[in-house]
Amino acid sequence: MNIEAMHSTSTESDAQEKPQAMFDTGAMRVLGVLVEKEALTPDSYPMSLNALTNGCNQLTSRDPVMAMSEDEVRDILQRLIQEKFIAEVNQAGARVSKYEHRLRMKWSLEQDKLAVLTILMLRGTQTAGEIRNRSGRLHEFASISDVEAGLQFLMDKYPPLVARLPRVPGTKEARYASLLCGESFPEAAEGTTYGASTVAGASRQDRIAQLEGEVSALREDVAALAAQLQQFRQQFE
Repeated sequence: MNIEAMHSTSTESDAQEKPQAMFDTGAMRVLGVLVEKEALTPDSYPMSLNALTNGCNQLTSRDPVMAMSEDEVRDILQRLIQEKFIAEVNQAGARVSKYEHRLRMKWSLEQDKLAVLTILMLRGTQTAGEIRNRSGRLHEFASISDVEAGLQFLMDKYPPLVARLPRVPGTKEARYASLLCGESFPEAAEGTTYGASTVAGASRQDRIAQLEGEVSALREDVAALAAQLQQFRQQFE
């Protein structure tokens, strides 16, 4: 085998081992918000451009918090419509176009798997326990084992949609991350770089994880009410 062929084989092997990014962070946020709001505010779904932008920029239940303009969201929508991940809906009597996701059909995902993926898309890397605490309004998991089964399903997809991250020393549970934006896990990198400080931070996070889960549902209720109020106001604009 000549050098060029060896290089080609190596490149192909690397491409298989490292999942390619399907979306940028903006597109992942748009898709995540559509899935979330379909469950949380079904009366306001499909979503208008304005409501979707507000959901992308929401201050609660988002990591990272973003500040996207309507023009940016509109451009993302057009790309995702072309790729069949989103559909534009023109409802009778509606003054504006609305949008709905197609992830359930695109990747053959039942609601429990879609809920797991959505929480990772919107809130970054998490443990199975954190996912369970935060996904109640998307899907009620009876146990952490059910969450882990959903995570395993997503990891077994081809290409995989989720990855299990190396456990940081001092932490009790494995963490999981979405692969939709490729292999880039800042939290894992911080664990390698800062060692002791990250372990201390992880320990604190373990101690407050349960409390955070309990208040998470309340924050999401407030966000859902805010979105409904915004939709109500739009009727008079």
